[in-house]
Amino acid sequence: MTIKPLFDRVVVKSVEAEETTKSGIILTGSAKEKPQVSEVVAVGPGGMVDGKEVTMQVKVGDKVLISKYAGTEVKIDGEEYSIVRQNDILAIVE
Repeated sequence: MTIKPLFDRVVVKSVEAEETTKSGIILTGSAKEKPQVSEVVAVGPGGMVDGKEVTMQVKVGDKVLISKYAGTEVKIDGEEYSIVRQNDILAIVE
């Protein structure tokens, strides 16, 4: 099954968080924060949203930094994704 987002929405998949800190401490599952860096899986077409023309700035494969509590989480075919609006994306990570 594929996900095809509408309007200014973007489907992202979280990139796994580091399991050790810079000082070498191994983190348990409960100590990890929700990762904010995600990979773009699908991008909507943009268009008119709330009376304004929206041009999509991200593309499939981009690594992006998203707002901490943004989007709607969905699980499809055993994989977890988030669907966010383009304005919930803070930056493209290069």
